[in-house]
Amino acid sequence: MASTAFVFPGQGSQSVGMLADVGDRPLVAEAYAEASERLGYDLWKLTQEGPEEQLTQTEFTQPAILTASVALWRLAREGGAAAPHAVAGHSLGEYSALVAAGVLSLGDAAYIVQQRGRFMQAAVPVGVGSMAAILGLEDAAIEEICTAVSEADASVQPANYNAPGQLVVAGHAAGVDKAVEACKKAGAKRATLLAVSAPFHSALMAPAAEELKPVLESFEFLAPSCKVVQNVDAQFCSDPDAIRANLIRQVDSAVLWSQIIGTLQSDGVGVVVECGPGKVLSGLNRRIDRSIESHNIGDAASLAATLDAEGILA
Repeated sequence: MASTAFVFPGQGSQSVGMLADVGDRPLVAEAYAEASERLGYDLWKLTQEGPEEQLTQTEFTQPAILTASVALWRLAREGGAAAPHAVAGHSLGEYSALVAAGVLSLGDAAYIVQQRGRFMQAAVPVGVGSMAAILGLEDAAIEEICTAVSEADASVQPANYNAPGQLVVAGHAAGVDKAVEACKKAGAKRATLLAVSAPFHSALMAPAAEELKPVLESFEFLAPSCKVVQNVDAQFCSDPDAIRANLIRQVDSAVLWSQIIGTLQSDGVGVVVECGPGKVLSGLNRRIDRSIESHNIGDAASLAATLDAEGILA
């Protein structure tokens, strides 16, 4: 029987009113209370009432997505979902995965990602950096283009290996613009700028990684209760100190999502359940390999549907 992995999304899935239809469940209230106490503001009120402009600011988005994802994970486990063979998360979602694996408490993780969001936003002035999604080109071709067009003050590099034929690049705005034009000429089906506030997972995030290091080092990391695959190398990691070090590297390194799914599949995972608002990872996972059974848990209906699926319950 195929093993099950639980995965957790990153930024971009947030919306005012998310989890409203499960907000009356005790586990959800407890999760938001735990995060709110550590953050110093009412996170549930922000996610339900907005304002949207605040929720989309990185320092608020990151704890909001984290807490929503962990709350949904806890509902799944309360509903009888089997303990995972492995967990993983996309960028910010790696912290949700580490909470699920018992490496960090939700409160500690919420505080860490709040600081992470602040550092990432402050690392590059608005307008200096950007990101773009490239569709329909081989990864190697995009890598070559990034190397060819990059200059000292106009650098660009792969940031998210999301799925075959779908790669996101990031860096200086001028470098990203050059890469977009070069990718179009090389035959990309689409090459479009993304509406983001900073060039995440690029070398320009190095100052944020340095600032995050002492924050991460101030918290205790425990050994995970299941296998954990990390973003920077798409490999399993069980050593708490190594997990922490990889989180620091993650800030200015590419997210190897396509490779992560490959690692899980090679380890016997045949069912992947996404816990978090939206269905971004479920869509990517199907593009990576349609033989993988994908489910998502983002609200009451999808929770019920997933728990009814064969092989999900313990």
